[in-house]
Amino acid sequence: MKIVCYGVRPIEEPYFEKLNKYDFDLKLVTEFLTDDNVDEAEGMDAVLIRGNCAASAKNLKIFAEDYGIKYVFTRSVGYNHIDLKAAKELGIQIARVPNYSPYAVAELAMTLGMQMFRHTNIATIDSAAGNFTVTPDLFSKEIHSSTVGIIGAGKIGTAEAKLYDGMGTKVLASDSHPSKHAAEYVEFKSLDEVLAISDIVSIHIPYFPGENENFVDAEFLKKMKKSAVLVNTARGEIADTKAIMEAVKNGEIAGYAGDVVIDEKDIMGHKFDSVDDIPNAEVRELAKLYPKVILTPHMGSFTEPALEDMISISFENFHETFTNGTNKNVLEYQV
Repeated sequence: MKIVCYGVRPIEEPYFEKLNKYDFDLKLVTEFLTDDNVDEAEGMDAVLIRGNCAASAKNLKIFAEDYGIKYVFTRSVGYNHIDLKAAKELGIQIARVPNYSPYAVAELAMTLGMQMFRHTNIATIDSAAGNFTVTPDLFSKEIHSSTVGIIGAGKIGTAEAKLYDGMGTKVLASDSHPSKHAAEYVEFKSLDEVLAISDIVSIHIPYFPGENENFVDAEFLKKMKKSAVLVNTARGEIADTKAIMEAVKNGEIAGYAGDVVIDEKDIMGHKFDSVDDIPNAEVRELAKLYPKVILTPHMGSFTEPALEDMISISFENFHETFTNGTNKNVLEYQV
């Protein structure tokens, strides 16, 4: 079976080859799927994409009607980059990777949180400029005697809670459907209580289009401690970028760290000459608040264990479908 895989970084290519135990005929494309490179799928039997690939109705129609492709899978947990309604109408089967190493994102979230908490975001800028003085901005609490709030105690949120718990930190969480192991590491509180108490607030909720856009809004931010920092490694759409900018500027929170932004397909994976060239005006202005704002290029899942999970599970999805017509990770469009 011939599978075209979009968004494969050169460093990832050996893993695709090593984990290809079913001997699929792989075509590895570095770029994300866009309107301009949809023709890379011509002659293929199936497509494997990732987050920020444009699996739009237009491109899915080309896959199905022009190339006869009926299988478009994603090697991501999220699937808001796929038009499920169009896929169903076109008879295209969609499948995802339901999970991968939760520590990949959890460790990055903790790293970003600690960087803001201990002010290394400021200190490294100063030292790079030759300033080795210990300024008042570097004064900090200690994490073992502080409180971390986890919003969304699923597998990733629980993994981060476990990491903080290992350092003696008090960990609170808000979640109506937590991981079964979360209670071992967190104390559950209402959202308002978590925000009022926590020194670091870390977001791990899924994004549901049309339901929880701007979950982190001005009201949410006003409930946080002014000395607290916010970390978002979930999805850019769940946070109001403008509200975060204003909160940081006005001292309503101490800082913000994000591995995700809005309009990611136009930003992530691109190299701009300067921050002024970022196409989204709000993201551009948010990035200019560095070092009180830290943005990373959606690198949370960019670890060896996570990558191997994403590729292996994707290949299993294809094998099950090619053998039995379907697989356990198929996504269905819900009206």
